[in-house]
Amino acid sequence: QVQLVESGGGLVQPGGSLRLSCVANGSIFSINHMRWYRQAPGKQRDLVASITSDASTNYADSVKGRFTISRDNAKNTVYLQMNSLKSEDTAVYYCNALIKMYIRSYFQNFWGQGTQVTVSS
Repeated sequence: QVQLVESGGGLVQPGGSLRLSCVANGSIFSINHMRWYRQAPGKQRDLVASITSDASTNYADSVKGRFTISRDNAKNTVYLQMNSLKSEDTAVYYCNALIKMYIRSYFQNFWGQGTQVTVSS
């Protein structure tokens, strides 16, 4: 089986920074894209940033210029560096990855459990 484990969330003041990490554990053969989503209370889950296996990135307009997604393929880990945080960035952040396990001939979609980010003074 595969697990995505997020860390790095917490409480930060407006204008501050946080770095989220997500490590994929298990019998992993290959990881395609890795993504960060977020979900604020009462709202739908939205895509924040994505990165392909060859490090091509894409961002939601609301975070462009403030957030940076990166990955370490050797560690099966994706990061989200969040700078100049605003109150509207408050949400639960979820890691998502398209992963092929050794025992499967196809890719499967996996989700982490989520990590809370709260931006407040």
